[in-house]
Amino acid sequence: MPRKTKSDTPPKPRGRPSTYTQEIADEICERLAKGEPLAEICRFDNMPAVRTVSDWKASNAAFSADFARAREEGYDQIAADCLKIADETSNDTVYGENGERPNTEWISRSKLRIETRLKLLAKWDPKRYGEKLAIGGAADLPPVDTKATLDVAGLPTEVLAQIMKAKDATERS
Repeated sequence: MPRKTKSDTPPKPRGRPSTYTQEIADEICERLAKGEPLAEICRFDNMPAVRTVSDWKASNAAFSADFARAREEGYDQIAADCLKIADETSNDTVYGENGERPNTEWISRSKLRIETRLKLLAKWDPKRYGEKLAIGGAADLPPVDTKATLDVAGLPTEVLAQIMKAKDATERS
């Protein structure tokens, strides 16, 4: 009986799986939609590397669209988690020998968890979750109305004359 040598056996594949399958793509999208970060998903042995997923998005339009949709759903899930954390009050108080008192450690931790999620959402999806500050207007925001209205009903005529004089001086300059 001939002996098997190392060259007779096919080599084991190295690294993570890189061949696109619909099952893996569906699992990635399903987990993204639940708010799980892609880096966390890709840490599992049966999952491809983050770079491989990026390559799949670049080469597969259907997967790219599903991925984007799942990611938006995931962002909404993270926002919903913030509400859940904020509404959870069961550990907000502790009971000791002096009676009931606030559990400041728990409250601070809850604030940190919410703040971290909100900051990440603002970075990941600034159009939906970022602060909308626009000085001079921005392409995706309506123009800022800088005109002020003044209700002059009931003002004495001398005051009205001063207002009109100031308005005329402003328009000339």
